[in-house]
Amino acid sequence: MKTNEVWTFIEIINNKIADVSLELISKANELAKNLKVKTGAVLPGHNVKQYADQLHKYGADKVYIIEDEKLKNYTTLPYAKVMTDIIKEYQPQIVLYGATTTGRDLAPRIASELKVGLTADCTNLKIGDYADREQEYSNILYQIRPAFGGNIIATIVSPKHRPQMATVREGVMKKNETQSSAKGEILAFKADIPQSLSMTEIVKKIQQEKSVDLKAANIIVSGGIGVGTKDNFELIHQLAHAIGGEVGGSRAAVDAGFVGKDHQVGQTGTTVRPRLYIAVGISGQIQHMAGMHEASRIIAINNDPNAPIFQIAHYGIIGDLNDVIPRMIKEYDKLKK
Repeated sequence: MKTNEVWTFIEIINNKIADVSLELISKANELAKNLKVKTGAVLPGHNVKQYADQLHKYGADKVYIIEDEKLKNYTTLPYAKVMTDIIKEYQPQIVLYGATTTGRDLAPRIASELKVGLTADCTNLKIGDYADREQEYSNILYQIRPAFGGNIIATIVSPKHRPQMATVREGVMKKNETQSSAKGEILAFKADIPQSLSMTEIVKKIQQEKSVDLKAANIIVSGGIGVGTKDNFELIHQLAHAIGGEVGGSRAAVDAGFVGKDHQVGQTGTTVRPRLYIAVGISGQIQHMAGMHEASRIIAINNDPNAPIFQIAHYGIIGDLNDVIPRMIKEYDKLKK
């Protein structure tokens, strides 16, 4: 049954739908409208029908439920088998996965079995046309991602094979506002999982919570390698504390040990959209700006007047952070009195 739908693989983490899955349903809905087809959400697991209503509210026209005790916890072979089976049965034209540990494990196996292309770690998706020497293709998926260390943005297409598949980084797509009145179809798909595929057993899950939730922060103060030292980075913490924000950092600052990995903003860190983003000692490499350029207001503090970060900043301050930040904290404290 060829549906030509746009699908999202749905992950359940700690008894709730993963944020990246809701982000992808929102994006899938946009792509499907451009293609004039339906949006599908594929939900493997055990006792997962309860999540269908929420998926409808985020834009899924259809929710495909695959219920089986063997799918209670994610294990590679059973999930790859049922996802491959349902794709073969309904033949969607696009399937999206979160670029999570699960998505990165699952999607390549499905692509290999179906002999289709897969683009990893996309930061944008669009519908467009493509022509090669032999043929023109209409309404195919542009799979957009940074390449060569983030120095260029590559657009990748898979015009000859279906489904077109991509993994997408968490936080790069905006979640739709929920539509409380939205309804849709729920379709049950019978899992066929041979016992021979149940080669592993989840004995115990150990999860470490992130030390900071940058995606939910309204104010972020980030420091880069230009901060100079870990001691100087304490000024970033002081400013963030003073104005009620969270602490972020560039990859260079993380690699230098100034701040932990959970605080990293950018292409290989977290994509954020705060109301206010203060970039201190951050030059503004494309890898970092890809993760914060949609902030409502950006203030850049840098002693290099030619730093690229000033090109996207709403306000720029040229100066030494050891002078600028204490003065900012002092002035802010005056306003609070």
